[in-house]
Amino acid sequence: MTPETIRLRRDFLAANKARRVVMPGFILLVRPRNDGDPKIRAGYTVTKKIGGAVVRNRMKRRFRSLARALLPTQGLAGADHVLIGREDARTRDFASLHADLERALAKATR
Repeated sequence: MTPETIRLRRDFLAANKARRVVMPGFILLVRPRNDGDPKIRAGYTVTKKIGGAVVRNRMKRRFRSLARALLPTQGLAGADHVLIGREDARTRDFASLHADLERALAKATR
């Protein structure tokens, strides 16, 4: 089951007030929706400070791949998960990002 994508600005703003886990390559925000829907939703954001469109799109593709791999099994059911890209994610290898997201999800779901 792949996570549904968050598209509305209000959902991103709501997630910004939620639990925050800072890792070298990204910041993970996890917000339980409390709406009775067990779907896991994921959102991705990378600012222009990180780089041009090519760099930002590459980072978002990597984040989507990480979310597809980890959120169905380790994500919090009925919650929104937002990955905010950081400068280190540009040079960090995929295996490190994968391990970081596993640790971040473990912290956030405690």
